[in-house]
Order: sequence, then C-alpha cells, then structure tokens
Amino acid sequence: MLCLSPASRKRKNASCAVRRACLASAAMTSGLEWQDRVGRSWADNFRLTDRAFAGLTERLLSRIAERDGNRLLDVGCGAGELSLALARQRPGADVVGVDVSQHLVAAAEERGAMTGNARFVLADAAAWDPGDFAPDLVTSRHGVMFFDDPVAAFANLHGLSAPDAHLVFSCFRPASENPWASEAAALIGAQQAGDSTAPGPFAFADPAHVAAILEGAGWREPQFEEVNFAYVAGKGEDPVEDALAFFSQIGPAARALSALAGEERVRAEGWLRDWLEEHRSGDIVAFTAAAWIVSARH
Repeated sequence: MLCLSPASRKRKNASCAVRRACLASAAMTSGLEWQDRVGRSWADNFRLTDRAFAGLTERLLSRIAERDGNRLLDVGCGAGELSLALARQRPGADVVGVDVSQHLVAAAEERGAMTGNARFVLADAAAWDPGDFAPDLVTSRHGVMFFDDPVAAFANLHGLSAPDAHLVFSCFRPASENPWASEAAALIGAQQAGDSTAPGPFAFADPAHVAAILEGAGWREPQFEEVNFAYVAGKGEDPVEDALAFFSQIGPAARALSALAGEERVRAEGWLRDWLEEHRSGDIVAFTAAAWIVSARH
C-alpha cells in the first residue's frame, strides 16, 4: 500500500478534469508515440534524462565490460549516450545504435559526429535487417520494453546476432519500487502504472515474464541483477523548479499536465512542487529508482 505525505494527499481534492488527464498518463507507451511525441520530448531533454539515469548507466557499462565483443548493437539507443560510451571504451569496436525515433537518432548523430566507430540507424529493431553486421554483444539502456510483440522482437535480435553473442540490458523493476513514478501518479490521481505487461516503462518489471520472453525467442540462461540508483530529477540553484520542468516533459505526470490549462494546470503543478520539495536535499531533487540488469546468451 502506498503511503503519501500530507502534501501528496492533496490529490483527494483533485478535480474531475485533472483525474481524467492523469488517467491517460498511465496508458502504455506505443512505438508510434516514440516516433512522434515521446521521441521528440526525449530528444529535446536528453541531457536531463542522461542525468537521471547516470547511476544506472555506470552500473550497466560495468556489466557490459565483463563481456567480450567487437560488434555492438545498442537497441533503442535514444540520444546515444550508451552507444557513445561503449565506442569510447572499445575504440576498435563497431558500435551501431538503432532507434525508431528520427528525433533521437538525429540527436545521437549530432553528439557522435566526432566518434568514428559509432553509427546510428533509424529502424525498428523488432524487424531490422542489418545486412552483414552480426553483433556479438547486444545491449540496451531501458530501450526494450516497448515492443508490441516482444518474443518476435527478441527472436529477430537473436537471429541477426553472432552464434556466440551476449545480451545485456536494463529495465525498471515495478512502479511500486520507483517512487518517482508511483508517487507522481498517485499524487494527481492517476492509476498506478506498472501493473501491466503492455508496452511501457514497467512492462519488464516481472523477471518471470521477461525470462519467458527471452527463452521463447531463443536466448539462453537469463539472469537478473537488482540495481538501485539515484534518479536525479532536479539540480542547481532551484532544483525544485528544475525537477518540475523535467517532470513536465518526461515521466508519468507529463501527459497529464499537457492536457491541462489555466487553474487546473496551476493546481496540479502546485501539488507536484510540494512533493518535489519533500525530496529535495540541498541543490538536488532525487528519488530512489529500482531496475534490473538482465543478461543472457545466444
């Protein structure tokens, strides 16, 4: 059961308009949304999302470093942070990042313009044919939870990979273990995300579900490592306002806020601002975040 602070309990007085908008924010995130609205938002805010995921990225890179590989595929590469870090770590490797969002691929290409061993492809990894590129290490930072047919998608990744390939990716554990999502949703009356395996940020929260997907697609020996990290939402002289701007663009509150205007918007932002203040420590607003690092063999 989720226990909310006094500021969070203000949601009980939420208007019907706010509640309807917030219910929409719990809907699944589709591939079409990544190609359009969501992808554009993440491209515009990649520095903030990279900051939020920095602790996880470090852990994921350390796990990837334990595997050999000179042909690396980054699935759902986003704005390219993981791909470019891997290219720097392995200057002799060929790193390919794939994403369905033209906005994110464009951001990744701009960031990697001076990196000679990383390239980016606009494609759906679920059906992508890489030609003669057969990756021996397939990776992703939170980019694999949005496939409409995850078994078919991972089967495609298995089929295009080298016979000795390894798979290493990260995904969120349940929303209830991620207060940056569950508390934000509860605060403004949204249904709690994460109870469904529909495409979305918490679709891979259940390890049994993920293991069944991977094994059904041909990947062997799936393993799951729990990782907790600090999800940094705001920083600087006014970290609360910085975090509010971030959550207005990224996360469970963003879609709800985008549907509001006038007093309804001001009221919802006030609830969020009070909640963010409770998570402030000096010049940082941060939350506990819970993820899996998943690995498997070809």
